[in-house]
Amino acid sequence: MLKLEGLLIAQGDFILQADFTLEGGRRYAVIGPSGAGKSTLLAALCGFVPLARGRLLWRGHDISAAAPGARQMTMLFQDNNLFPHLSVAQNVGLGLRPDLRLSPEERQRVEAALHRVGLGAHVEKRPGALSGGQQSRAALARVLVQARPLVLLDEPFAALGPALRREMLELMRELVDETGAALVMVSHAPEDVRHISEEVIFVEGGRAQQPQPTATLMDNPPPELRAYLG
Repeated sequence: MLKLEGLLIAQGDFILQADFTLEGGRRYAVIGPSGAGKSTLLAALCGFVPLARGRLLWRGHDISAAAPGARQMTMLFQDNNLFPHLSVAQNVGLGLRPDLRLSPEERQRVEAALHRVGLGAHVEKRPGALSGGQQSRAALARVLVQARPLVLLDEPFAALGPALRREMLELMRELVDETGAALVMVSHAPEDVRHISEEVIFVEGGRAQQPQPTATLMDNPPPELRAYLG
């Protein structure tokens, strides 16, 4: 589905290389030491960080120079990117139209997405009136309403407690399974990696390695991964 062909990301003294394929409908975790380039990798896939070399091929089409909005993927950041002056429904509607001039059908899609994540009674509230978990649900609704085939998560639930984080991850897994989307999730928590991912991409030493089956890699980690896991 998405082929990383000889990718090189260079920012000053920092470099990261990647050469592998992400398949449709699969759930991937991206793990590695702090500063290894996990978030940078996701930002490059989305088009927020330029490539120094190599190509990104989406279903055979070169999207290396495509604008972020033109790529068939959506990214959920650590802070959820909710605008405090907009209602929950408006924040979700931004996923469809930046000018919020939604058609009746699009408004129905927003409402359906909010009901799906359990926020049907909070559509007119602003983010500041929501709990941390509810804010995460609003961000998930915006991902859901966009219906993109590739969803990237940059530790959006890291600030939540363990139980609530697990609840959000389970909801995210349900949503991508329902839509058939592929999921790529940055995580520092081995228990989350085991819980949600089918394959793991280990980032270390300037390289994002080939995806490996989660159980195989986590049960028998190479020395570099064993040192990271502790």
